Amino acid sequence: MADKTTSTANGIPTDPPPSYESTSQPASATAPTPSGPPRPRAPLPLNIPALNALRGRRVILASASPRRKQLLAQIGLTNIEILPSAFAENLPKTLTPFEYVLETATQKALASYRREVEASHSRGGSDGRAEPALIIAADTIVVGAFGEILEKPRSEPEHVAMLQMLRAHRTHRVFTAVACVAPLESARDPGYVLETAVEETSVRFAADLTDELIVAYVKTREGADKAGGYGIQGIGSILVEKIEGTWDNVVGLPLRATLQVIERVLHPEGEADDSEG
Repeated sequence: MADKTTSTANGIPTDPPPSYESTSQPASATAPTPSGPPRPRAPLPLNIPALNALRGRRVILASASPRRKQLLAQIGLTNIEILPSAFAENLPKTLTPFEYVLETATQKALASYRREVEASHSRGGSDGRAEPALIIAADTIVVGAFGEILEKPRSEPEHVAMLQMLRAHRTHRVFTAVACVAPLESARDPGYVLETAVEETSVRFAADLTDELIVAYVKTREGADKAGGYGIQGIGSILVEKIEGTWDNVVGLPLRATLQVIERVLHPEGEADDSEG
């Protein structure tokens, strides 16, 4: 059947609105919206043991990053608690980038775990909150051509200079470390299991970036709260010519590596044998 047309006068529809009867049927996930085409059907959650084991249990993200929360939601971790870590993130820059990002993520995860353990003991279980089944922490750094670790820009002039430097050297590296902590069911010291991973992605800036475009991007303030001064998932993609590695690592959380860490931390080697003996 051909689609019905709607007559208009001066851009205002003159046809009567749809009847209530036509809108009373439950809409499917692919029903058309009033203002556009049909909405895509949401994918079903991943049916894998590690994620199934976490359903209905407390999962804490030790980060205030909305981007990491959104990425975790893509693999089905939608009901996570956002409790940013209190770790100061003041490790010496004399560490290699790999050591720096790994140690920072590790300390974020452990600080959050210790805080939860202390809070649980002080509450005495009176508020009904269960011990977290999993704590996820991450840290992302941008590393310049000479191995320097780039922080978030502290002013507009510094922001412009940072992006100009990245353009001049063309290629830089992004490291993200993921650290997960889960309590052990056994009494084995130290009472928890920690697993980590580090992902590296090479990012190449476009050679023809003009100062005018860099300044225009800086004024959007999108990259003001990001290490390296840009967000590849947003307007900042106009600065990037290509990447080698995973895109979500540059955003702040490599999902494939994160899922592997979750699987390892929930099923630690030797734990099943210890509990049987």
